[in-house]
Amino acid sequence: MDVPLALPFATLVVVLLLSSGPIAAEVDGTAVLGEAVLTLDAGNFSEVVAKHEFIVVEFYAPWCGHCKELAPEYEKAASMLRKRDPPVVLAKVDAYDESNKELKDKYKVHGYPAIKIIRKGGSDVSAYGGPRDVEGIVEYLTRQVGPASLEIRSAVDASRSIGDKGVVLVGVFPEFAGIEYENFMAVANKMRTDYDFFHTSDASILPRGDLTVKGPLLRLFKPFDELFVDSQDFDDDAIKKFIEVSGFPTVVTFDADPTNHKFIERYYSTPSAKAMLFLRFSDDRVETFKSQMHEAARQLIGNNISFLIGDVSTADRAFEYFGLKESDVPLLLVLASTGKYLNPTMEPDQLIPWMKQYIYGNLTPYVKSEPIPKVNDQPVKVVVADNIDEIVFNSGKNVLLEFYAPWCGHCRKLAPILEEVAVSLQDDDDVVIAKMDGTANDIPTDFAVEGYPALYFYSSSGGDLLMYDGQRTAEEIISFIKKNRGAKTAAVEVTQTDAVEEEVTSSTPSGSIQDEL
Repeated sequence: MDVPLALPFATLVVVLLLSSGPIAAEVDGTAVLGEAVLTLDAGNFSEVVAKHEFIVVEFYAPWCGHCKELAPEYEKAASMLRKRDPPVVLAKVDAYDESNKELKDKYKVHGYPAIKIIRKGGSDVSAYGGPRDVEGIVEYLTRQVGPASLEIRSAVDASRSIGDKGVVLVGVFPEFAGIEYENFMAVANKMRTDYDFFHTSDASILPRGDLTVKGPLLRLFKPFDELFVDSQDFDDDAIKKFIEVSGFPTVVTFDADPTNHKFIERYYSTPSAKAMLFLRFSDDRVETFKSQMHEAARQLIGNNISFLIGDVSTADRAFEYFGLKESDVPLLLVLASTGKYLNPTMEPDQLIPWMKQYIYGNLTPYVKSEPIPKVNDQPVKVVVADNIDEIVFNSGKNVLLEFYAPWCGHCRKLAPILEEVAVSLQDDDDVVIAKMDGTANDIPTDFAVEGYPALYFYSSSGGDLLMYDGQRTAEEIISFIKKNRGAKTAAVEVTQTDAVEEEVTSSTPSGSIQDEL
């Protein structure tokens, strides 16, 4: 998978985690879709969207394997939905095409495929949160284009509507009128892409909770924790907060179930430390581990820690991103602003004591690094986490450092250009051109890397650290270096004591979660 745009850390994690299997490289060819799906671009997008009260748009990339898998399902769904009354229109945009970059940015496309539901001629945009098979797409979009909340009239309706998968909201009202009912319907309309809403005048037909209540009452059903929660506060903001808090699991489950994806996205975008337990769900201790994670969440409440338990068979991309090994599971990983902490091959009874040691500040952060190269004599020098201080911060030289990913197409295009820059400046002893694999090394927090490739220039004059965002040509990069370079300075002599301090400060891994999803 290529990342042709800058991604906030939380977004990048989600893009990586919500797709299992090996990272896809670029491939030739584009999935061919039939006539049922409209093809949009920068030239006709606004005009087409303005004509529709409801339209669904897929932003895809031609090389994206998941886009190719979705294509036939999306086409079949489009063919079925356009025959409905009123018809539902499905469209697509090649977001990888540079001419469509403004559309990609406007609709916050951070990964592929990205499906957006656009209502009211473009004034109301929400993310598609349904399945990706033809039956699921048709059912989900039929619900989205219909009323925001459906009435439950019988126990059979209730049983069919309130399943054991997602979060379901049911409003109980003595009559379908009044401020409480109106506020409920308004919130349902705003949050319908993420939750299913229903209303009834008969609580006795509901599967759980007090069956005698007359309302107004809001009952949230969920397949985790306490299974249902009631609220009688019908203020707009209160309803939203109730749904967001009560409808979020104490411990998020990371597996292949698509109904958990919105929880995973929110988990990684929340500004908190992340405690993630990865194991094989086939492990006969899995229920014991789950119980321990819930107990840890209960005991450590108030410490701003979010908890997740993941099936390693689904989380292979997570392991690749964080530099973990499947042989280390069961493995507990904590990501915090202070670093990354690991407890591999652990037993269930070690979980809570180890988490408390983290709380007490008694654990040493883990820094992921490739081995320091024994020979580093190429024009573009290789930097790893364990030698970044030596080559960049303490060398007394002007250093242009590229952060790249092996699977990134734009990084591959930039490689020969950096080589040309390095060769052009190889006789200048005060300038170093270097590169660092951001997927195999923890990136110091000095660098705000939000996508690949990312170029930074460290000036020997005053230690200024500048991001390079100019044109990616040898001429422009060389001009930038000459303009911002500093005078020659002596390399920093680092004593053993200083080296320990540097390891803690300058090389702190970039494990904090930004609230930018």
